[in-house]
Amino acid sequence: MNIHFRDVQSGSVEARAVVEIAEGVFLNELTILNIEGEIVVEFPKKSFIGKNKRTFYIDIITFEDVDKRIVWELEIKEAYRNWRKTNKKVLVYEDS
Repeated sequence: MNIHFRDVQSGSVEARAVVEIAEGVFLNELTILNIEGEIVVEFPKKSFIGKNKRTFYIDIITFEDVDKRIVWELEIKEAYRNWRKTNKKVLVYEDS
């Protein structure tokens, strides 16, 4: 699995990832979050408004079982940690 990361400096979002799931097939917009010091992988979702005006969310990628999802999350987290070792986060502050 090839994973490409793009640095994001916005709140708890650490990076965005694009995963090559098959030769020439890519899954976009995986989000790497830092929530209270823990790295969390957020998979993309589709949202839509129902007839009752409520917003519904559907996972774009579905796993056969929870174990497969956990394996994917662990692989993505490990790849992110390795990427972050060579691409240090640089915080830029403006003078007030």
